[in-house]
Amino acid sequence: MISRLTVLLSLVAWLAAGAAGHAAAAPAASPEVAAALTDLTGDDADKREAAVTVIGQTRDPKWIQFLSALRDGSVYARTRAGQTELVVGGSKATKGDQDVIDISAAYDRASLGTVPLTDLKEVPADRRLRLAIKPFLDADETQAQLADPDAAVRRGAAVKLGNQAVATAAPVVEDALKKESDRWVRHALAEALALIHLANGTPAQRASAARSLGDLHSESAVPALQRLVTDSTASPAERGAAMHAIRGIERWGLLTRTVETLFQGASLGSILLLMALGLAVVFGLMGVINMAHGELMALGAYATFVVQNWFRAAWPAHFDSYFLVALPVSFLVAAAVGLVLERGVIRLLYGRPLETLLLTWGASLIIQQGLRLWFGAANVDVSSPSWLSGGVPVMVGLTLPYNRVFIIGLAAVSVAAMYWLLFRTSAGLRIRAVTQNRAMSSCLGVRAGVVDATTFAFGAGLAGLAGCALTQIGNVGPSLGQNYIVDSFMVVVTGGVGKLAGTILASAGLGSLTKGIEPALGAVFGKVAILVGVILFLQRRPAGLFATRGRNAEA
Repeated sequence: MISRLTVLLSLVAWLAAGAAGHAAAAPAASPEVAAALTDLTGDDADKREAAVTVIGQTRDPKWIQFLSALRDGSVYARTRAGQTELVVGGSKATKGDQDVIDISAAYDRASLGTVPLTDLKEVPADRRLRLAIKPFLDADETQAQLADPDAAVRRGAAVKLGNQAVATAAPVVEDALKKESDRWVRHALAEALALIHLANGTPAQRASAARSLGDLHSESAVPALQRLVTDSTASPAERGAAMHAIRGIERWGLLTRTVETLFQGASLGSILLLMALGLAVVFGLMGVINMAHGELMALGAYATFVVQNWFRAAWPAHFDSYFLVALPVSFLVAAAVGLVLERGVIRLLYGRPLETLLLTWGASLIIQQGLRLWFGAANVDVSSPSWLSGGVPVMVGLTLPYNRVFIIGLAAVSVAAMYWLLFRTSAGLRIRAVTQNRAMSSCLGVRAGVVDATTFAFGAGLAGLAGCALTQIGNVGPSLGQNYIVDSFMVVVTGGVGKLAGTILASAGLGSLTKGIEPALGAVFGKVAILVGVILFLQRRPAGLFATRGRNAEA
């Protein structure tokens, strides 16, 4: 009997110890939080919003989790022994004719069993309360993203914390900065920490933060620094540091904008180069002013659109590979149409420039209308593969998009291929021979008609390749080619008809000038200024940058 009593007493003592340990694991809320919890059960909207602020400012992950449940409508109030407490609801079920719900403690989510749903009163979260909760949940999520394995996610979280500039986030940012190894994430974290100190620090910390932001070239900090400069309560050291930082950031911004303009000019020049390469050879070889060259470019762009849809429907798992397939397809489609155009009608009008101009202009209208009938008048959407999305950061405040870098690389490869074809192959030798003296070439056994057809097809294919590249940075519509045909002819005549080096230099120069002038004059007046400049240049050098030499020049 005594042994049974001893065992029973030991069991009771063990259960009491477990309960005491559980109570120790769930400490009582502070008086401020307890009062806030009480206010949440009331009807006063202002008090409920203030209660959310009190709970959120604790930055306690468990209370943040409670706010998430409140936003989702999972918080209930129940009355026990004359006191109201908040609980978090879980899964619901039906037992007999009664609906029941699993509940847990508001703070530590300790299970409180299953109770009838009628014993609980839902604590509603209206739109105003959800808006008050959102910043705290976002801040908690952002801090968690600082440990994400993706550097882009960590950098985005650092930028967001810097924009929020909440004082309590400073220790989190400092801890992440000590662990971070990526250069650009470290820069974003240092910028975020300086912005937090600028908004919440002591006068000495604000002056130091202003200097740090100037050294970091932080353009996003300029508004905060300007406010510090005009703050009458700030010390002279703070205002001086802010003014010095603003001047440094403005100088850096001028440098980044200059580099960005040059890069955009290079990417535009690459598109013009791809367009003008084929046009220059065709114009120099056959003397044909091909007004349908822009529509051949549009055909390449639409071929890319079709290939994209094929991959999306048939091989969605390999969608990122569609662009690599679209490059040769767009070349072949435009080359095939160019070959049909040359063999069908253009070869009958050699030596009659006015007729060929009108003919190719008519062909351009036919192709445009055909594209409208087949694909519709509206622009079509061509998505970038994942490996062409994003960009490479080269300096603070400047990221070069991968798609434009790819276009510049494609233009460089095309120029190298064109050089190899013209100057390192027998086909290139025949092209240059026909270009310089068609009659003598025919006497030596060169089939000028075949050279004309293949050269025209090759030039058309390069236009299709340009259209494929353009889908990554511009809209694709039936009138796509009209936006580039005039610029392409300007490149050809400025560089010198049939001159590869002149075409390269002219495309780079006109592309850079266009992007440099547009911010000041606008797109329309910038185009007019470029056209006037080309006209004046041709008055001085009618043959372009590189004049044609040889028998053809003497004719």
